[in-house]
Amino acid sequence: MPVIPSPVDGIDLRYDVTGSGPALVLLHGSVLSRAIWRGLGYLAPLAAEHTVIRIDLRGHGRSGAPHDPAAYTQGAFVADLLAVLAAEGVGRAALLGYSLGARVALSTALRHPGRVRRLVSLGGSAAGQHGAVDSVFFPGVIDAVRDGGMEAFCAGQGLGPEVEGRRARATRTAFLAADPHAVAALLSATDATGAVPAEQLAECTVPALWLAG
Repeated sequence: MPVIPSPVDGIDLRYDVTGSGPALVLLHGSVLSRAIWRGLGYLAPLAAEHTVIRIDLRGHGRSGAPHDPAAYTQGAFVADLLAVLAAEGVGRAALLGYSLGARVALSTALRHPGRVRRLVSLGGSAAGQHGAVDSVFFPGVIDAVRDGGMEAFCAGQGLGPEVEGRRARATRTAFLAADPHAVAALLSATDATGAVPAEQLAECTVPALWLAG
């Protein structure tokens, strides 16, 4: 698995590359990792026609996990993504992101449109994020993670030790592997993320597909 230093703060950025063809970067959601794309069946069909780059975003998977909310700005995520593209010699890539990953993909398209061939946003949003993490996860999630760690994070979503079902168990296992201090920092930073102005969205020249749900 390739590993490069972030140009922002030097943390490890880990990713992998599969397949051949036009470059496609997959960007996962909050508290997940690049493993979700294989687990949910995306990787094989996409890699049949693309060079698929799956990145563990900072604070996730096997990449570095800072504990300071200031490390989780959209600017930091975008710089990390561009560093991975540079390491792989990719000038332009399509970006497919889910939730947090979709916002990172959008930020990249808006700031560096010449580097993005097209954008696919799965459950992404350009809206201000204040209150969004409580809505997506559960009320008081940031304090719960700070005080009770990832076990509290799981319990708040009905994913306690007693949970049954393959997908639910896999989700619980993935959540418990996360660094709670990094997750609390990430969610705090997300809660402080402002809206993308409508006029800026209107001026975006990158072809985009938005899927809600």
